[in-house]
Amino acid sequence: MTTELLRVAPVLEPALEPAAAPAAAPAAEPAAEPTAERAVSDAEYEARMGVLRLAMRRRGLSALALASPENVHYLLGLDHLGHFAFTMLVLPRYGAPVLIARRMERHTLAAQVPQARHALYGDGQDPARVLARVLARAVPAGGTVGVEEQSMALPPAVLARVRAALPELRWVDCSALPARLRMVKSPAEQALVRRAAGVSGVAMRTALSVAGSGVGEHTVAAHVQRAMIEAGGQQPGFVPLIRSTARLAQEHVTWRERQLAPGDGLFVELSGCVHRYHAPMSRTVYCGYPAAGAPEAAAAALAGLRAARAALVPGARTGEVYAAWANAVAAVTGRRPRRHHCGYLTGIGFPPSWVGGGSVLGIRAGGRTRVRAGMVFHLMSWVEWPAGHVVSDTALVTEDGCELVTEAPRELLTVP
Repeated sequence: MTTELLRVAPVLEPALEPAAAPAAAPAAEPAAEPTAERAVSDAEYEARMGVLRLAMRRRGLSALALASPENVHYLLGLDHLGHFAFTMLVLPRYGAPVLIARRMERHTLAAQVPQARHALYGDGQDPARVLARVLARAVPAGGTVGVEEQSMALPPAVLARVRAALPELRWVDCSALPARLRMVKSPAEQALVRRAAGVSGVAMRTALSVAGSGVGEHTVAAHVQRAMIEAGGQQPGFVPLIRSTARLAQEHVTWRERQLAPGDGLFVELSGCVHRYHAPMSRTVYCGYPAAGAPEAAAAALAGLRAARAALVPGARTGEVYAAWANAVAAVTGRRPRRHHCGYLTGIGFPPSWVGGGSVLGIRAGGRTRVRAGMVFHLMSWVEWPAGHVVSDTALVTEDGCELVTEAPRELLTVP
């Protein structure tokens, strides 16, 4: 479609549809609990948008256009698998938020996000036209739109067509703005992380009970996935990563139809998911007997996890946490690890990851990010020498320290 066909004047009618009002529950039926469909209360969603709008005013933004499923969920509560089709939230400085989405999702939007207006496009139609109409009404000529340009969910071609259609507007990249607001979890969010951690623990203990010589990696995976669902979990951002330690360095591959043999190590990394909030953890288990070097590597990994946990306190810098981890590992193995991080910020996540988008705030060497109470990290002690061994947990930073909210045995584990 040519640029000329996309030009939109502010006087055009917007393609907006108010969400249908939810049907009233029968008088004999009790009302559903707020957590049945919504991650947090309506008041918390409103407060989040209020904080974001204050930041918009300070930056002189007339509207903010956000495409990441995590940001749409954070501000509106939308939780579905339809983000493979273009979806964008336009938050004007004043007035109701507008959600641009595929028309076939209208029933989901009506049920989950009645507080927003819905601008819908049909199959075969260009969503850039709808987005341009919405922005033309929300932003005065010469106004500035903040765009989440670094989102994997925003096709550059769509953004280019919208910009060409609205040459009178200014555009700035505001990808970091909503991400910063999501860094510290509210009490309601922390409760969801704890629920996800409970699911993680059930799934991990299942993996440890099923694994053994003669058992297939895929069999462990099948039991883990069933346990996660039966414990109340949703589809997580990653499927469980389950593989022998011979493939440990292949970081994002998972099970095969391969039977474990005596002397094999099995790496299991997984996360429960509740209302899109995650609590990852990992363990390494050995069949029959530990591989050469595994006892020393396991001791180093556990020492590193304990040191990182002790250092992960409010006011610390992420680089200081990394140094504490690396020093503890080196004290056991005699070699300083060169891993790219020993953990990363986590929380809301949609497939294809649980890290909340393409950019990962990691606990890295020299990191300058200040740790704050309410942050949630996947604290990961990954040791590569004298053998590959990993132990990790979800860590919630509290006012006076750090709590590991995921639970399963952390010492060297062997199974028959």
